[in-house]
Amino acid sequence: MARTHLIFDLDGTLIDSAPSILQGFEQAFASTGTPLCRPLSSDVIGPPLMTTLSRLSGSHDPAVLQTLAEAFKQHYDSVGYQATVVFAGVSEMLFSLKQAGFHLYIATNKRHLPTLKILAHLGWQPWFDAVVALDAFTPPCSHKTEMIGRLMAAQDLSPQQCLYIGDRLEDGQAAEANHLPFVLASWGYAGDLAAAPSHWPVCAAADALPDVIARLAHSSLSL
Repeated sequence: MARTHLIFDLDGTLIDSAPSILQGFEQAFASTGTPLCRPLSSDVIGPPLMTTLSRLSGSHDPAVLQTLAEAFKQHYDSVGYQATVVFAGVSEMLFSLKQAGFHLYIATNKRHLPTLKILAHLGWQPWFDAVVALDAFTPPCSHKTEMIGRLMAAQDLSPQQCLYIGDRLEDGQAAEANHLPFVLASWGYAGDLAAAPSHWPVCAAADALPDVIARLAHSSLSL
């Protein structure tokens, strides 16, 4: 069975949202008078919002985290998301895959609302069959492994039909937990590249991804 359904991570894979997200975190901590316990850098991006806020604040207090989250959302969901940058070659790559007959999906730890706003801002909505986030389901997913599984179930997809593309160890582990082959996109953040298992194909440029996918699309690989 051909692998014609491609599931993408978003942050660090398709878009560079680091400047806008870090600006949102900076404003949230400053406006609430909460001290940062670690530097703001792109390596904090990727986990769910509340997890990242806990790491940045050093707090597990729900009230503190909720206050920070509301401050972050107010900025990011209104204007911050518009500063999102598309990685070089990504728009052209997505368009070529869509034109070639692939079905495209997004499964991201980013919240669903700003994800949809970003796709609308970029004009990408027509290219994706479905876009899911942890909070896109009721009840919300607790991690990316569950999210990918629920996406596949909702779309009636088998592992033999799918391929997942992301930039983090978490992405590859979530793919393997759902018996999907995984491609590590190293053109973005790819902070986990050195720790990646050797059997994960690595793609260093977005315009090279269609060729990597072509080699795997008819693979019988089942992890």
